[in-house]
Amino acid sequence: MRQKKGLVLRDVCGEKVIIGEGLEAVDFGRLMCLNDTAAWLWEKASEIGDFSVEELAEALFEEFEVTKEQALQDVKDIVAKWEETGILE
Repeated sequence: MRQKKGLVLRDVCGEKVIIGEGLEAVDFGRLMCLNDTAAWLWEKASEIGDFSVEELAEALFEEFEVTKEQALQDVKDIVAKWEETGILE
């Protein structure tokens, strides 16, 4: 899976939000606030490009003090929210 084109992570008044730029802004039409971990995962997914839940979970495990099981569950949860919101392809 991958992020939809035209969506970017920005800092707006101290909050990390995903917004659409260009024509995608018209289609997206809202802001999605992320906590620090979700924002880190969004940036990591952007670096990877075509990513899997397992790749993001491994990156989360390596970066933060969490178990592999917790990292996998956390990534599954946030990716499910991203899919529900329609920000992934």
